[in-house]
Amino acid sequence: MAKFTYTDLVGLNLGKLKAAVDDWKSMVGGLDELRTLATDGLRAKANAAVWRGANATVTKKFVTATAKEVGDLHAEAKSIHAVLDDAYTELSRLQKLAKALTSEARAGSPDIESNNPSLLVFDGKEGTVRVSPMECRVDGYIPARAQGLIDYYAENLTDLVAHAAEIDKATRDLLRKSHGKSPHNAGHGKYASLDAAQLPRAMKLAAQGDSAGKEEKAELRRLWQSLSPGARAELWEKHKDGLKDAGIFGPTVKRISPDAGSGRHGAREPGVRERLTEAEMLAFAGGGGWLGMSDASRYLDHYLSNDGTPMEISVDKMMEDSHFFRDQVKKLISLQEDEWRDQALQEFKENGNRPVSIPVETRSDGFRFDPDDDPNWFYALGSAQANVTGVVTVKADDNGDPKVGLDYQVNAWDRYNWSKGKGIHIGPISVPDGQPASLHETGLAKEFDVSGNSAVMYRELTGSGDGEFPVPEGPGLGQDGGRADPDRQL
Repeated sequence: MAKFTYTDLVGLNLGKLKAAVDDWKSMVGGLDELRTLATDGLRAKANAAVWRGANATVTKKFVTATAKEVGDLHAEAKSIHAVLDDAYTELSRLQKLAKALTSEARAGSPDIESNNPSLLVFDGKEGTVRVSPMECRVDGYIPARAQGLIDYYAENLTDLVAHAAEIDKATRDLLRKSHGKSPHNAGHGKYASLDAAQLPRAMKLAAQGDSAGKEEKAELRRLWQSLSPGARAELWEKHKDGLKDAGIFGPTVKRISPDAGSGRHGAREPGVRERLTEAEMLAFAGGGGWLGMSDASRYLDHYLSNDGTPMEISVDKMMEDSHFFRDQVKKLISLQEDEWRDQALQEFKENGNRPVSIPVETRSDGFRFDPDDDPNWFYALGSAQANVTGVVTVKADDNGDPKVGLDYQVNAWDRYNWSKGKGIHIGPISVPDGQPASLHETGLAKEFDVSGNSAVMYRELTGSGDGEFPVPEGPGLGQDGGRADPDRQL
């Protein structure tokens, strides 16, 4: 069978599937009436009749078998309707997301160097999605922000296509099991939703923990999104660590630099001024640690290494160091926790007061460190973007009352660059505004992406707005390697 493609997803005629869902719903209703008639009518009367002899024996057996067959047909139709209805809901959601992302990618300016370039979306190989600039330059240059957008849309659309293909397969598998191999023998597997196929698969993948491969972890993240709240709670209860290892707390919002940075790397030759700036900045990178600016020193050292590879932000350390950043996190959660609580309690009620879990995520929020309060992080990042992702779980306490809790992770990201208005002015070290950016322009240093996630923390959602906002107490932060080591966190 050919791979399910992006074109398949956005062009899928879900009207036909919806018509099938409606037809099977009518079938369930009709067969329910027949089942009642056969069971409470024919079979009840046959069993109550005072009738002896061969004809009575044959007729009673026939009526009983017919009533059972009608009951089996009703059960099969109910199962098929439930599976098709769930498939329609999921595929509609995925198609809507794919179309929205496509429209978003295509919008904007054809100028590749604009902050919002227009992008083309089309099929790639093996079910992948390709995204490219509408404007093609002879030299092949793509600014970092544009490349970030290209990667974002390509990765997310490819993931949606893979998700739709998995929904399609799960639907086919359950329909086969619902129907069985014989068209003359109804009543086989009975399913209330796609959970019947997806939960066992998710359990198997989550049980692997961090040993699961990249594709398996991606599949588990997709399954997590598709499962019903009740099935999610069951998976969360049994395999919380495996789900964390798979990255279910990973943010889905755009993690793109809000500005264009210093432009093209190595666009011009360095002069004497740039060489002097490089020496001054190397001095700060070497002495920053002694000034209590270990993070500023580390990032600057990596910038000056001219490497350009991504580095990790120690979000745990950033939360511990900066009360301003902690306040930002509190604000993000406080703005939405009541809505999350209400939604989770509604799901709990609809699930018969049995445990439920729902994934949640805040919007991304830009913030800037204060150079007086947080000089280390001001010179390390200046400003950054952050959001909170988590899982809200509701389960009954010992008294049968619902207890609502939030497991959450803080995410932060930025592009390390020096805009043309930035400089360094600390004690005896003074690098004029605009000069640090010139090192990227002249190829003596290179901008890079930074991102990181906190440890997972817990907060009870009481509905009162009270309760602790804990500071993460993560494992020891790595100190192997030199200051320019991308994996070093102190």
